[in-house]
Amino acid sequence: MNVGVAHSEVNPNTRVMSSRGVWLSYALGVGLLHVVLLSVPFVSVPVAWTLTNVIHNLGMYVFLHAVKGTPFETPDQGKARLLTHWEQLDYGVQFTSSRKFFTISPIILYFLASFYTKYDPTHFILNTTSLLTVLIPKLPQLHGVRIFGINKY
Repeated sequence: MNVGVAHSEVNPNTRVMSSRGVWLSYALGVGLLHVVLLSVPFVSVPVAWTLTNVIHNLGMYVFLHAVKGTPFETPDQGKARLLTHWEQLDYGVQFTSSRKFFTISPIILYFLASFYTKYDPTHFILNTTSLLTVLIPKLPQLHGVRIFGINKY
């Protein structure tokens, strides 16, 4: 019996990214981050775009691929304890609309950052490295895989 639980999901993490308004809030948050970085004195437009991309990708890596478990008490006997948020998303089903959105959004941000930095080699390397750190863990072949045992427990 789940006392105090007001939802019908066994694990609310599975549906939170598909819920109403999350995608818009996510896009507005990225836009707000960029505007805040642009408002900092002595930060040029290329640096602001690169910082937006790197901060976004770092935050999404930590939130989706590094942190495991759920913030909720779930009746799934601890199965979600060993899964990252990305692995819990949509019950692990690949190529859903929310997974596609959260895969395409860093790519679009990367293209914008590359364009506004005029493909400067330093910015390009930083942006590409940042993009790869969030795209590689999203590959279906790496679902549940812990490379070198990192983040195993």
